[in-house]
Amino acid sequence: MATRDKVIYDIIRFRGHYNIRATHPTTLEITKDSWLTPKGDCIIGILSDKACSDINEDLRAFIKSGGELVITLLVGSKSFQFKAFGDRRLTLQDKRSIVIRKTSFISPRTLAIRSEASARDIPREMIKLLKKGAEGTLIVSSVKGVL
Repeated sequence: MATRDKVIYDIIRFRGHYNIRATHPTTLEITKDSWLTPKGDCIIGILSDKACSDINEDLRAFIKSGGELVITLLVGSKSFQFKAFGDRRLTLQDKRSIVIRKTSFISPRTLAIRSEASARDIPREMIKLLKKGAEGTLIVSSVKGVL
């Protein structure tokens, strides 16, 4: 699917929140919700402009083909990049959230599985910025170095 001529990607924008803990060992989540309780230890962002159901069609097809994804998180001047995988069983139907998992668990909220990183792996400097309400960007790509 991804070729040298065509890079497949989508950009998701979100905001931080003072209750972000980012301590979950196996998942990372971004939600369209406008609030967050301290129990949401996998959530790294709220007020997202996209959920799984909003991902563009080219990237959806790539994810459902089981393709390898490069995920880049940008917060302020900081960036963090890791790999994850799509899977043919993913439905990408959830209208509220995006979840990236280290495991192979599949749900309508799951964007990618077998991830190299979860919420607790994100550099703490980035989490500090998100706790202050900083804006964040998640780039999900078929190749490294999209932007």
